[in-house]
Amino acid sequence: MAYVPGVALLAALAVGCSAGSDGSATDADSKPGGPTVTTAPPGKYRTLPAPCRAVPSSTLKDLLPGVAELPRQQQEKALRGSPTITYDTDRKVGCSWKADAPDSSRNLSIDFERVVSYDPLVSDDDRARSLYVKKENAAELPGSSTPGTAPEKGAPTGTGGGEKGQEKETGKAGDGTGSADPSPSASAGTSSGTPGTPGGGGEDLRPRVVDGLGDAAFLDDLLTRAGSTAQHRTVSVVFRTSNVIVTVRYGEQPALVTKVPDSKELQDKAQALARKLAEVISE
Repeated sequence: MAYVPGVALLAALAVGCSAGSDGSATDADSKPGGPTVTTAPPGKYRTLPAPCRAVPSSTLKDLLPGVAELPRQQQEKALRGSPTITYDTDRKVGCSWKADAPDSSRNLSIDFERVVSYDPLVSDDDRARSLYVKKENAAELPGSSTPGTAPEKGAPTGTGGGEKGQEKETGKAGDGTGSADPSPSASAGTSSGTPGTPGGGGEDLRPRVVDGLGDAAFLDDLLTRAGSTAQHRTVSVVFRTSNVIVTVRYGEQPALVTKVPDSKELQDKAQALARKLAEVISE
């Protein structure tokens, strides 16, 4: 029987174990025919614009007529806006402005939300699309005939829901005070372009899907009255572009109790601002 020194025997055993370990690791890593996991692509946008600087001063002066009548120092402060308090500025930011004029007060707010999907199988865009559809469904647009189903982009609006703005619960949009006023005075206002009635150009001013704005967009219009005070109208434009959802809210409350805020003017200006913000995001 051949004699093997103890040191040589230990070395041989070590080599054998090492080879066995390498072999088993290789076998575990290589799985022929195994499924390939594909991670969903990230969203187009990784950052958000500075909200209080996203709207040019000239545009703010047009949207908030009372600003021009303020002393210079107060005017500069009003144009700076008030940033929305958020805990993750990489995901959600916003800004608001307000100005009072002798005949009315107006308020404006914008919000940017960058949607991130933490599910590797769901893309940021798909997650943003899902959140946007929920917002559109919650708006209960007249053209959405099936509850819980948002109408396709560009689909024609229905014939009903003309007084939807008066039936909504205050606080969904607007100044958050008072309750919706179902009285005739709140829904008359044909000269002011009340939703459900044609405006000066004969267009339909009801809440609706908006074409040509981002990947999908809709407009909402809410008229409310707080007790015996003047009526307040808020127009909201919400749109999605890739994995970013933008909300514009533009409101007016006249000084006179009998005056109804002009729906067409507010809608036109809110849409124009939304289109500018879409360009800002794309830059």
